[in-house]
Amino acid sequence: MKFVKSCWLGAALTVCTVGARAYGQQKKYSTDHATFTVNAKGYFVSIKDKKNGNEYVPKGLPSALLTLVAHKQQMLPVSAVYSSGNIRLRYAGGAVANIGIKLLPQYVQLELLSLENAPEVDNIIWGPYKTNISKTIGEIISVVRDDSFAIGMLGLTDNTTSGPPTDGDFGVTYYYIHSPDPVKYPLPPHLKEGQKFKIGGDGRNDVAFYSQPEEYFRMNYGNGAVLEPDFGSSITMHSRNRRKEQMIRFPVLPDNLDGGYNSARYQLVVPTDAGFEGSAIALYACPDTLGLQTIERIVLNEGLPHPEINGKWIKNPASFRTDVAWHGPHDSLAAYMHRLGLKNVQDEGWGEYYPNFENKWGHNRVRFTGGREKTLPVYGQELKTQGIRYGLHTLCEFMQPGNNSHVAPVPSDSLAIMQRTRLAAALSASDTVIVLEDTVYLNEFGGWEGNHTNVLKIGKELIEYESITTTRPYTLVNVKRGLYGSVRGTYASGTEIVKLQPNCYRGFAPDMRLQELYADFYGRWLTEGGMDYIDFDGLESCMYQGHGQYSFKRFFRQLFDSYAKTGGEYLRVMGSCVFEGNWHYMSVCNVGGGNHMFDPVGNKWGIEGKDMRYVFESNYFPATFGIINYSPDWSIYDIENLQAKSIGWDATYMLGLSQGAVERSGTKDAAFAAFRLWEDARATGVFTKEIKEQLKDMSKKFHLEKTASGAYILSTLRENRLQDVAYQNEFHAIFLQKPGTAAMMEWWVRVHAEKGVWADGLKIRMPGGRILPVEVRLAGGEYVLYHDGAMYVADRSRKILRKIADIDPIDWESSNPAIGIASLGAPSGKVKLEVVSVVLENRQQLRIK
Repeated sequence: MKFVKSCWLGAALTVCTVGARAYGQQKKYSTDHATFTVNAKGYFVSIKDKKNGNEYVPKGLPSALLTLVAHKQQMLPVSAVYSSGNIRLRYAGGAVANIGIKLLPQYVQLELLSLENAPEVDNIIWGPYKTNISKTIGEIISVVRDDSFAIGMLGLTDNTTSGPPTDGDFGVTYYYIHSPDPVKYPLPPHLKEGQKFKIGGDGRNDVAFYSQPEEYFRMNYGNGAVLEPDFGSSITMHSRNRRKEQMIRFPVLPDNLDGGYNSARYQLVVPTDAGFEGSAIALYACPDTLGLQTIERIVLNEGLPHPEINGKWIKNPASFRTDVAWHGPHDSLAAYMHRLGLKNVQDEGWGEYYPNFENKWGHNRVRFTGGREKTLPVYGQELKTQGIRYGLHTLCEFMQPGNNSHVAPVPSDSLAIMQRTRLAAALSASDTVIVLEDTVYLNEFGGWEGNHTNVLKIGKELIEYESITTTRPYTLVNVKRGLYGSVRGTYASGTEIVKLQPNCYRGFAPDMRLQELYADFYGRWLTEGGMDYIDFDGLESCMYQGHGQYSFKRFFRQLFDSYAKTGGEYLRVMGSCVFEGNWHYMSVCNVGGGNHMFDPVGNKWGIEGKDMRYVFESNYFPATFGIINYSPDWSIYDIENLQAKSIGWDATYMLGLSQGAVERSGTKDAAFAAFRLWEDARATGVFTKEIKEQLKDMSKKFHLEKTASGAYILSTLRENRLQDVAYQNEFHAIFLQKPGTAAMMEWWVRVHAEKGVWADGLKIRMPGGRILPVEVRLAGGEYVLYHDGAMYVADRSRKILRKIADIDPIDWESSNPAIGIASLGAPSGKVKLEVVSVVLENRQQLRIK
């Protein structure tokens, strides 16, 4: 994954010379699918689809090829001189940018070779490049798409990152109005395209962030591409001179700049050794169907990270697979994984892991029933020999005072800081009155998450305070010295004192130097523990340094290098979010869970799932259902639906498993077999694009079978679900949809009642008129169900308690086949019934590609 700098000599110039033609004062560059025209001033004036001639630069809105920024003031080019393999841009004031240009079949490579007469420039901007495309906005990786074409760019150096220069080098999160289909989802009169709204919630509850169910409310996760309602969209990347110190004001989460819980805070960003010299991008324009393929070609050509699994790039939908989130004792973990045909497991039974160099395995053990336990390295190696990728749920770089040697009792000099000032008076070990030279925003509570953590570091001592006076002498209020066991010291006037950057759990974060060591630690820790999987919760710990996407790239590059050097092969990375800085490295982002993401029983997307699906799909990343816990009361059609919909949407998810939940299930064996069948079928490639479109249908569920000859048969199911059916003496007719030539698959009645309330039996009237008494008291959650030619009573986990009767096949030729449901005992308003029938509608044979 080493970055390969481009060569501007020899053969590279030949490609450029052949592909470029002069048109007066303009220069035209051609790739396989597009032509790019730059005018005499150094502006893109045309991007055309070579196949049909469609123009994608808005009329009268050219875009500067490269913009310079000094002290937040932009400088645009005023002239351009073209030569073979080079563009020389001049700016007002005398600045000159020399840009190398190289043509490849799929894209144009642009590199800043040198910048002259521009000592005050602190940022360069590739773009914004304006387009008239507006349907799909890939804000994370700077790509815009419609039904026929895609235009985007990738940064080719770690310090070439998405979006324009901003405080913190991040775009804030918000909702914006954009209909993916104005005909299907028209905007109401009170909303307009591009209108922005804060995300929901109070800043504390992750689920509450996702608050708008309408399809035209889109969640924004970045600023690499932006909807421009007046003309379409724009895409941007930039590179910063990070050797310069800067003061920023930035909110890590929603756009709360107004004093809310996640309000912006001022932060001093400490320099790191990275400049914009050599900044480079790959600019591509191609049919949308070739977008992901084009990105992969750029990645391979330019030596960008290209993690593979079983020979396939992790961004290739053919590599998408379900993971497991494991809870509880580990006795059955490996057995379940083999039965389900799954390879990747995150161990939630271990708990959240916080890194600590001095105690890298913590005090936890891998536990089994009967009090047995193993160390994690022993267990990890055992699973690895069985072909299972195993890993933990970590809190990335969260450095907690009670469990981190870099914080306590002797704090490191490489903790990330927010502010810096000096003592205005000497301080003895016993003093609690601390006077500072200035306030430097010390009256703001520490951190962006509003958790009121105010901790200072002086020498090797940590000090807590509440506030600081606003008039001289600037004195800290409510001081607690020697925090977390650090030693009180004696300090002279003028001694430097810094405010630490806290994480959202009141711990701390590393600076850029220490972050490199944490990335290296994780790489070695993984291979020593026999682990090929890791979940980085708390990925915002790579934001606390103030270097934005660049910080992520530095962390992940060092992690993968360390992992590879210590013998690692494929590392499956999960994390709390997807940014441009970690897009190349992330395999999946299965965050959130339950009905907030996707409900396999009710067959619908939750709000959080809808929002994340749009963001991820727009950026060529797999959509997710998050964590979906296996429920003992699922029918096999529920778990089949989970598989079918994930395949249809090219979505990933983690199946939450514990042996307690699985062993309670009455459908365990059938459900596991059905799940495995879908996994095996997916691996063969039988689910074509057309079949996947069918599987997306949210009004249907699906059933998969395999014949003795090895053929896969896909059946469409119609599930009729009636809820809140009264428990009464009169029969309630449940009309069954005629399935044509196929037969009824299954039906059931479920009792809903509070604890201590019972249904005193049921009467079931079959379509032919036969009445079957169910002379059993039924508690809340219990079933009467028909399956395989017989009717049974089952517990709340579908385990069979007793057989009621054999059932004759339903007479589908009657005019209105129906089942009647009534109470056997006294009616009760405290009891409600749910009645579900599953009917097969059609069958089709799938062909293995």
